[in-house]
Amino acid sequence: MIAEIKGICKKYPSFELKDVSFGLEKGRIAGFIGRNGAGKTTTVKAMLNLIHTDGGSVEFFGLPLKENEKEIKIRTGYSSGTVSWYPRKKIKDIADTVKRFYDTWDEEAYRRYTQLFELDENKTPTELSEGMKVKLNLALALSHKAEILILDEPTSGLDPFSRNELLETFRELKNDGAAVFFSTHIISDIEKCADDIIYISKGRIAAATAKEDFIKKYSAEGESIEDTLLRLEGGAGNE
Repeated sequence: MIAEIKGICKKYPSFELKDVSFGLEKGRIAGFIGRNGAGKTTTVKAMLNLIHTDGGSVEFFGLPLKENEKEIKIRTGYSSGTVSWYPRKKIKDIADTVKRFYDTWDEEAYRRYTQLFELDENKTPTELSEGMKVKLNLALALSHKAEILILDEPTSGLDPFSRNELLETFRELKNDGAAVFFSTHIISDIEKCADDIIYISKGRIAAATAKEDFIKKYSAEGESIEDTLLRLEGGAGNE
């Protein structure tokens, strides 16, 4: 396992993550699915030590996160979907700042992603649409040879063509041996590219398995994954 999340718990006044556990493997794409408010973003923040949890542990590359955070984050790419820093700096200046933090920065990869996502480096984040902000954040996250990518709603705000380009990029990264973990509420993205499904409902992991095994276990004959999840969220057939 390239990452192991074990028994993560976090209690808020109106919501609770309860014993969240799953693993991520090298060279596989894991889709993290659940309705809004199910606990996806809280889980992602816990995975990166961005919130204080009430219990559980997180390991990357066999190393405990809390004791090895700097080393792990250098080897990890993260995108929360939008850019909220340096809103009036030009993109090229933001990239020049970010690259200083990574010995593994790949300028050729950065150029490839800026061209793929049609980013104008002379623009500032304030001049970008929400979809283009997502593309900027992803270009930065993808440009330092990360061994695992953790992406929170990366396709949110993208048009269908850009989403397909991004999903194809995920496949290329997988083929290069990286692990890709992305949360989404767009079930068709899971159907198109995920190898594994991690399904969270009401703060608990309801399933964490290969996509084929999820279909065998939970889907009725002729059901799409979307139909299955809608049925499970409605309570019918829930275990």
